[in-house]
Formats: sequence, structure tokens, C-alpha cells
Amino acid sequence: MDFNPVILSIPIYFALIGIELLIQAVKRYRIYRLNDAITNISCGITQQVTGIFFKILSVAAYQWVFENFALFSIAPTWYNLILLFILADFFYYWAHRKSHEINLFWGGHVVHHQSEDYNFSVALRQGSFQIIWTFFFYFPLAIIGFDTLSFVLMSGLVTVYQFWIHTETIGKLGPVEWIFNTPSHHRVHHGRNPKYIDKNHAGVFIIWDKMFGTFQKEEERPTYGITKQTASWNPVWVNLQHYVEMSKGIKQMKGFKNKLKYIFYPPGWQPKEMGGQLPIPEVDPENDRKYDKQTSGAFSLYVLIQYIIILGGTALFLFNADKFTIWEQAVSVSLIILGVTGAGVILEEKKYSFGLEVFRVLTTPLVIVFVLIPNVGSIVTSATLAYGVISFASLIFIKKSYSTLKEPSTKSIS
Repeated sequence: MDFNPVILSIPIYFALIGIELLIQAVKRYRIYRLNDAITNISCGITQQVTGIFFKILSVAAYQWVFENFALFSIAPTWYNLILLFILADFFYYWAHRKSHEINLFWGGHVVHHQSEDYNFSVALRQGSFQIIWTFFFYFPLAIIGFDTLSFVLMSGLVTVYQFWIHTETIGKLGPVEWIFNTPSHHRVHHGRNPKYIDKNHAGVFIIWDKMFGTFQKEEERPTYGITKQTASWNPVWVNLQHYVEMSKGIKQMKGFKNKLKYIFYPPGWQPKEMGGQLPIPEVDPENDRKYDKQTSGAFSLYVLIQYIIILGGTALFLFNADKFTIWEQAVSVSLIILGVTGAGVILEEKKYSFGLEVFRVLTTPLVIVFVLIPNVGSIVTSATLAYGVISFASLIFIKKSYSTLKEPSTKSIS
């Protein structure tokens, strides 16, 4: 089993989401939307399963730096681990801050900010490519002499801490907010109001923002999301969208120097001849509308049932990933991404989603039985095949819903 605090905390994450859903039911105000929440979780799933490959590279790079450049060898005592936790949070602050201030890096982090809601599911919405642009920020810890296992543990705890701050159900916390990052501080960070943009980058300790001039207290209620609406429930597309737009922007830039600036300067940078830095648009809470593709009840129910199964399969894979060969891991990751992508395009009511889902439902049981686990017992084999049959029958049952689909449309909600 992967001894990763983030993976081990998955049951706690979903328990807290359940509590928020209970609060929503009792207080009768909307905290969650099915389409947005599923997309948030799908992005988290995609990030975790692809992270199996990216993390191997990042952890191996840290280990290489530690073995070749460490100035000291720091024993993993309790007080050294506390020091490492604080330092890991310090370097997280800079990695996070630069993920906002460098256009290329923003492409890996923007996924986390795309949701226009703010609840615990948003904490799970992470970009798959972010680790590529942030892992090297922690190399000073290896050079100081903190071993790789201790670093992975403490940086994982920094990540786990940040789950609970993604909520509107907890107000301000008084003196706690002087030192620690809290829901109030982090709501500011997710706001797209001009005064809130690029503020409060802290992971655990808000003191870094106060020290380096990026702190902003919560005043008016933030309007969440990014300055250009993502307008998609497809977890693959939301990870790629910024880079697709960047490629178009690079083509428009004249001169190699401008192209480099566009890549490494802040998001929205343009040369003067193209108008200069794009302004941050003002927010009008009265007229602001969220992207909210209205999905039929049949599609929503089908996606919800399938998604529960996908969640179970993903958890089973993550807790046992080290038992699979690299080939089996790649196949498993592909199936999981295919599943969450299918859920996204069904929620968007794309006409091609039916064919994609038929392909997934027919191939997944066969791949599981004959490729991933060729020696499974008869009970597992029967259950897997039964899932395929029932899912395919369900698809046929809702197929008539596809005949009513028109051109994609959205309904905005406040």
C-alpha cells in the first residue's frame, strides 16, 4: 500500500463531504451542484491516478538531490519533523505563489480554481500537470539534509491540512487566523474579485502571506472561479484548456523574446503593441451567472450510479497500485480516466457520449477480467461481468433520451 497521507485520508475527505451535504439538506441552501461536484472529484481522481507516474519522477529527483548534494544528514526525530513540516509549508507557499505568477505554471494550477462553487469537493479538484512545475521548489530541503521519506510524509500532511479550509460553512475563527490558514483566508484565495486575485497563497501558516505582502482579509463574499469561465464538465479538457489557449497565444506573439515573456510572465501578459497586460474584470455579484448545464434526470441518475462504482474502483486501485506492473497501472489509469471523462460528457449531454459509454461499459469488464487480473476467482469474474451487463442494459434504457438532445445549451444560475 502507498503510505501517502493524501491517499490514506480519502475516507475522511468523503465523510466531510457527507457532512456538508447533510448541512445542505438541513439548512435548505445550495452548497453542492451534482455536475460541478462530480467534475471536481473527477479532476482529483485524474490527478491522483496520473500522479502515480509523475510522483515517481518527482520523488526520484528529490532522492537524487538528497544523495548527491545533501550538506547534512538530519535524523527524523519528532522535533526535526516539526521543523520539516514548517519548512515544507514555506516552500509550498513559494511553489503555490509562482503557480499564480507564471503563465506556464498557472496551466497546472488553474484547474483548482475553475469551480464556481466553494465546498469540500473543490479541495479535491487538482491539476494533473501541477507537480511538473512545482516539485523542484522543494530541492533546498533535500540539500539541507531531510531524507525523502520524511519529506514525502510532511509535505503530504501539508496537503491534507488544506482540505478543511475549502468550505463556506465555517466562519471566521478569531485568533486562530493570526497564524493559520483558515476557511476565511482561503475563500479569499479562490475569489476572482480583483482585490482577492493572487492573495493568500499559504498552505498551513498564513504568516507567509503576511510576511511577503500577499495577505488579504475576507471582506465582501468572494465570487468564485477564474476570470474566463471554463464552461466544461470534462476533466481531461479542463486540464488541457489553458495550454491550448497558450499555444494560440504563442502563435500570435511576434518575436522570440515576446513568446518567452508570454510563457514565463504572469497570466494575461501581452506586449504593449497588443494592448499590454489584460485587466482583471470587475465582478457584479448581482448579475454574475455560473455555468450550469442542465442535465436530464435519466442522465444524472445514470452518472451518479456509475460514478459510485468508479469511485470504488479508483480507491481499490490507489490502495493497491504498488501490486500492479507498470503496464497494468497504465491500463488501469486509462480505464479510470475514460470513466470520469464519460461522466463529464454525459453531464454535458454530448451526443457522442453514448458511443463512448458503450465502448467503456463493454471493454472495462473484459479488460479487468482478462488483462488486469487473469487469475481472479469466479465470484469476482461474475460480479465484473454482471456489472457490464447491467450497465449496458441501463444505457439501452436511457438511449431514447439521446434522441431528444438538441444543440448544447446552458442555463446560468446566480
